[in-house]
Amino acid sequence: MKHNNRKFYSGLTLLELVVAMSISLMLVLVVGALIVSQTQAWQQTYNKAHSQIQEDSLMLATAFGKMGRMANRNNYVIYGIAGTTFTPVVSATPNVDTVVSGDAVEFRYWDVPLDSTDSHQLMDVTKTATAYALFYLSSGQIKVDYGPYNWVTNVGAIPTGGGTRNTAGINTLVLANNVTADPNIKIFSHTTVSGQGYGCVRMNAILTDPSSGDKLKVMTSVLMRNMWPR
Repeated sequence: MKHNNRKFYSGLTLLELVVAMSISLMLVLVVGALIVSQTQAWQQTYNKAHSQIQEDSLMLATAFGKMGRMANRNNYVIYGIAGTTFTPVVSATPNVDTVVSGDAVEFRYWDVPLDSTDSHQLMDVTKTATAYALFYLSSGQIKVDYGPYNWVTNVGAIPTGGGTRNTAGINTLVLANNVTADPNIKIFSHTTVSGQGYGCVRMNAILTDPSSGDKLKVMTSVLMRNMWPR
């Protein structure tokens, strides 16, 4: 009687082990590549969201909107700038609805409490504003001057009728760098009817990142609700 002396062993052959390790390595490489790609994409998104032009645009829109909402609708001015001279911009056709645009806007607002001597806490009718915020484009920067407004002489940032801006007793902040105006319209604009503004001022600025060349267009508007005297 013959006996079968062959023995059977459980396990992997060397070839099977090499194949299994190769497949595992490929999976690790694929997963690693996906992780690196996702990390790079997240980093790019983060960098873009926190770039200087993004921060400048947020600061610009916030300051513009805040001061506009505080301003007196009956007492604001849009200016054109030539050199150092600021000139109020008016419609060439005052009897027609016209979009008037310029390089600066002066918001005039109240930074003092209501008249405490009046039992009804009414606003003093003679005070059309007590302070001003002048937003203007200068050498590729949008700046804002904060200063006191003289309601007696009706003079704030610029003399009545135009001139050089006031530089005494003011606080100047740079809100955005590398700014240009849209070629079709200047940075600040509003619509006038019979020469009178509606009280809705628009801003249209283009910010450029000097390192990447990326551009960001900032388009916003503010509606002035405060009117005094009525």
